Amino acid sequence: MNQPVTKVLVIGYVWPEPRSSAAGGHMMQILESFLTQGWDITFSSPATIGEHKADLPALGIAERAIELNNSSFDDFVRELAPDIVLFDRFMMEEQFGWRVEQCCPDALRVLETSDLQSLRDARHQRLKEQVKAQPDSDDFSALFAPALEDEFQRMADTDLAKREIAAIYRCDISLMISDVEIRLLTEQFKVPAALLHWCPLMLQPPSAAFAPFEDRAHFLSIGNFRHAPNWDAVLWMKHRLWPLIRQQLPGAQLHIYGAYTPPKATALHNQAQGFHVMNWAEDALQVMTAARICLAPLRFGAGIKGKLVDAMLCGTPSVTTPIGAEAMGDDQPWPGVIAQDAPALAAAAVALYQDRERWTRAQEHGRQLLARRYDQNIHGAALVECLERCRRDLAAHRRDNFTGSMLRHHAHKSTQYMSQWIEAKNRTL
Repeated sequence: MNQPVTKVLVIGYVWPEPRSSAAGGHMMQILESFLTQGWDITFSSPATIGEHKADLPALGIAERAIELNNSSFDDFVRELAPDIVLFDRFMMEEQFGWRVEQCCPDALRVLETSDLQSLRDARHQRLKEQVKAQPDSDDFSALFAPALEDEFQRMADTDLAKREIAAIYRCDISLMISDVEIRLLTEQFKVPAALLHWCPLMLQPPSAAFAPFEDRAHFLSIGNFRHAPNWDAVLWMKHRLWPLIRQQLPGAQLHIYGAYTPPKATALHNQAQGFHVMNWAEDALQVMTAARICLAPLRFGAGIKGKLVDAMLCGTPSVTTPIGAEAMGDDQPWPGVIAQDAPALAAAAVALYQDRERWTRAQEHGRQLLARRYDQNIHGAALVECLERCRRDLAAHRRDNFTGSMLRHHAHKSTQYMSQWIEAKNRTL
């Protein structure tokens, strides 16, 4: 007798845009892992549809628009009766978790964290404080190497961390894109390791030859402008880093691509300075392949960086900070250079741009790193196995997570009553 097909409901904070953000790319990789199992997938979201949304129906994935604070979701999820519900970002678990538990108590609840937003926010605040205290400094080494205990101290009292980590506890499994964040949660916040699963970006390692040194020119920076770390990096490049590079390479150009380019970014375009704001790239891998160096001078952030994985896929060496490289590599050489201040980043970028032998070595290091750390065949299978194991032992798994059960009991009740009040209020308007 055939086993019934596993039904998956994804509740997305946004509709996935794999060509706009690493988060969108990661979601598509997760969905592809489910599709290879023959699972029946429905993607839902209360968000408006963005310009670069993936064509989910073409992949056989059903779509459903849902509303916040509306009991129509209850009827929908009851009828669908999913075996697995995946919340994309903790805010979706906050909004819909109590409804899922009420209507489908036996469904496995999975949280796709993308990155720890509370960690990213704490680092952003730390950067703002340093810039305010030392406006002329280009040395951010103090920001780039804090111990996990120091990160915990920064995060522990924030509302965002309490909300985010409570959602992790309330779910059966949380997918973590960064193994550094797993360590932070288990060692500092004391989250049980059984609630976390390492799920990095999942890719097919490149097999074709890379475009060589001689066929490439200029520098590339890429990233969604709506993502605060990317915008901060653009400003730092404009005012500090790029002038240092141009002093040594007067003919060099920097091409900056990103989805949802705001007028404030377009205003930075200056052809005479070689600083080109190019808007959205139809094919990010194509423009990455044409570049000689990927610049990613991130001063804050969390998770792992899709742009640096794209650089490795294209054989494009990168110059980045410890924040950019965090959780991306291992104990083997980085495919490029990691530096901590504007002069060092600029010097590294110029040297790598001019040194064919060093550049070619960095290119090969990227290929090797992809194969070691980001193989889709390995991580896709591990993800599916993790979810199936958890489903088999769900009762015991939830019993062992008493803190999560307690948080669900209290938080979901208060969320439920608030949501029902909002819905009733909306009906009277």
